[in-house]
Amino acid sequence: MPQIVTANSLIEGDVVFRTADGGWVRDIDAAGVLADKAAAEAAHAAALQDVKAAKVVDVALIDVTAEAGKVVPVKLRERIRAFGPTVKSDHRADLKPFTA
Repeated sequence: MPQIVTANSLIEGDVVFRTADGGWVRDIDAAGVLADKAAAEAAHAAALQDVKAAKVVDVALIDVTAEAGKVVPVKLRERIRAFGPTVKSDHRADLKPFTA
């Protein structure tokens, strides 16, 4: 199953995804999708170097699928991390929608 590398930005705490060129972005669709175990292990090892460099924390590989050309995490927990809370956006009038 395809995987991507995810983490949290050390400074902002935001959920971030590792790109194919080794950068970090907030947009899951820009994540580098890893098609095999060797590629996933190499990307994970490289991401751990960013932990040592104090760029990100909590690095993990997650399983993903493609739905309508979009990257979608398999597990609900990761979907929530990628796409936001499971409450209605109008539930609290004082909350502003998040934009990256």
